[in-house]
Formats: sequence, C-alpha cells, structure tokens
Amino acid sequence: MSEERGGGEGQPEGRGGVLAVLGPGLITGASDDDPSGIATYSQAGAKYGFDLGWTLLLSWPLMCAIQEISARVGRVTGRGLAGNLKQHYPPWVVYGLVGLLVIANTINLGADLGAMGAGLKLLIGGPQLVYVAAFTVVSVLLEVFVKYERYVSILKWLTLSLLAYPAVAFAANTPWASVAYHLVVPNIQLKPEYLTLVVAILGTTISPYLFFWQAEEEVEEVKERIDAKPLERDPGQARTEFRRIRVDTWIGMGLSNLVALFIVITTAATLHAHGVTDIQTSSQAAEALKPIAGPFAFFVFALGIIGTGLLAIPVLGASAAYGLGEALGLHVGLARKLRRAPTFYAIIAIATVIGALLNFTPIDPIKALFWSAVINGVVAVPVMVMTMRLASSEAAMGQFKLTWGLKTVGWLATAVMAAAAVGMFATWGA
Repeated sequence: MSEERGGGEGQPEGRGGVLAVLGPGLITGASDDDPSGIATYSQAGAKYGFDLGWTLLLSWPLMCAIQEISARVGRVTGRGLAGNLKQHYPPWVVYGLVGLLVIANTINLGADLGAMGAGLKLLIGGPQLVYVAAFTVVSVLLEVFVKYERYVSILKWLTLSLLAYPAVAFAANTPWASVAYHLVVPNIQLKPEYLTLVVAILGTTISPYLFFWQAEEEVEEVKERIDAKPLERDPGQARTEFRRIRVDTWIGMGLSNLVALFIVITTAATLHAHGVTDIQTSSQAAEALKPIAGPFAFFVFALGIIGTGLLAIPVLGASAAYGLGEALGLHVGLARKLRRAPTFYAIIAIATVIGALLNFTPIDPIKALFWSAVINGVVAVPVMVMTMRLASSEAAMGQFKLTWGLKTVGWLATAVMAAAAVGMFATWGA
C-alpha cells in the first residue's frame, strides 16, 4: 500500500488518541449530512421505502477513496486542490470549475440556512427569516473571529448532532429484518423518478466541496502543528500520516453514510409506511413525522437539522473560499488571522450572506437546490478526473503517487459519478 512509502522514521508522537486521529475526515463526513442532504435522503425513504438504502452501501467505499486521495494531495504537497490544479492545468479550466463550485456552494448555503430557520420555527415558532439572518451572522462571526483550533473542536462536537437520526430510527417501529433484506437484495427500478433519486443521492453524498475542504484541512493541520511538514519535504512522516488519514476518512465517511441510511430508514418506516410519499424539504419531513411517530421523533429530527446545518455552513463557505482564493493566488486558511487573509474571509462572508439573501427573494428554494445539484454533478466528474491524474502523477506527488489499490477504487468512483451525471441529464427528458 502507498502508506508504506517514505518509511517510518521521524514520525510525530502523541497522535494516537481518538480525538487526535479524527479531524478533517470526521468533519467532512458529518457535514455531508447537511439539511439539503437530509431532504434528499428523506425523499428517498418517503417515496421508495427501504428500496434505496443500497445506494449508501455502494457509495461508502467510493466516497472514502476520493476523499482519502484529496486528503493525501493536501498532506503531500502542502497545497489544497485548487492550488495543485492551478499548477498542472490551464487557468481557464481551473477558474471555470472553481466558479461553478462557488455558485453551487452559495445556493447550497441558502438552502441550508433556510432549512435551519424552518427547523427552529417548527420547534419554537416565530419568524423564520429572522432565524435565517441570525444563523448567518453567527456562522460568519465564528469562522472569521474564533481561533482555528477552537473552531475545529466546536465542529467536532457538532458531529454529535448526527446521533439524532439513529435515535429516531430506533424509537420508530422499524422492521429491521425488512431493512436488512432490502440492503442485500435491492429492488432496483428502471424508472425515471427512481433513477433521478439514485443520482441525487450519489450527488449529495459525493460532492465537490468535500474534496476541496478535506484537502485544505490537511494543509491547515500542517500549518498548525509545529512538528508537521508537507510530506514532499519530510517523507519520514508518511506512514503515520497516511494511516491517520485513512482511519479518519473511513470513520468519517462511514458515520456520514450510516446516518444517511438511518434517515432513509426513519422516513421509510414512518412516512412511507403511512402513505406520505411527497416530501420536498427536511423541515417537511420533520413536520410530517409528528402525527405519525410522535413528538419525540419530531423534536429530535428537527433539532438534528439545526445541528447539522451549523456544521455544514462553515464547510460550504470555507471550501468556496479555499477554491477561489487558491485559484487567484491569495492567502487562504481558517488558521490565518483576518488581517493576513482578508479576501479569503470576505469570500466566506459574501457567499454566506448571498446564500441567506436567496431566502428573502421569490426564488423557489427547491428549484434552486435542484440547480445546485446539477452544477455539482457537472463539476464533480472533471474535478475527480483531474484529481486522479494529479494524485497518480510523479511530477505532482513524487514518491507518494497513488498505488494501484487506491487508484483503482478512485477511478471506479469517478466512473460511477460520470454515469450518474449522464443519468441525470438522460432522465430530464423522460
């Protein structure tokens, strides 16, 4: 395996604790279950019951591979994805892809902030748009003014909000034998609506902003730790760091997909079982649960929307700023003080505020989110192709270029996403 490269001499000590090992991968995976993702998984469970659970088993190793590869690129080179792509591809390609990433993230920010506002309104009543504004201000202030190390620890604790969904699944009257059966014997339907949801789940689970975020968080780790250097400068740390990245990524993505599966199970066992099949948003799913599964399920589901939103907002905003900032050659990083990276923080604030403002316009948030998914589907495949070629290149990665195992799964993930993108466009006219 590639973590054998570079030997084990000079490895940093004190990295064996669970909280030390879990970091970028854990936060990346947890942020993938944002309110927009919850809406997609709720639609799948409500409309098709347990029939789509298999997609989350399929996507787990594929998601792990591309996220681990992204993390390795950052850890080896000391630069994020956009910085590396800029060095090896024409500027117009990088600017175009990063521009689409920023647009998709901004729309996603608006959808998530709107869902958080709707979730809080369900819990305590009051004006949803005021809550949207409050969440926007709090998120931007935390990202700009809270020290990076402390902010990351806050994000780690926010991952506990994901436990809301397994709690609801176990509280509901779930037929676990049927769940297990459909996971291993899927009822695949070659119908446009079914295939569209398959594409939506894959696009929600394997998203471009996650690639940029995890690569950059490895760069941030290098900057923050006194003993750490990019592996191209200190190959002796490779074995320890690659092992940490793999454990962190597999656990983080496993948590992400397990929680997504529990959301599908919950909505299938409650909403679908009672004939409620038309769910458009995460707040609608929470509200529909109340008369069927009871106040506890409703409360926990709605609270989870807010918690996961607080986790996802900084990831969406920062990944857009990382991508655009590196493409433009600017100083980037949440570990930097405001005066050292003013444009980076300005991009975060502007993207978040514009996203929030979408909730104050007549724009249909469901349609906006649909177009965000379309853009992500368009961006994901070329970014994955370029990242795979980059990570397999000795010119970019030196002795740490991908070996056949990770390369094979990475290309498989790229092929699946390409097929999903083709399927998405093909189902439009169906």
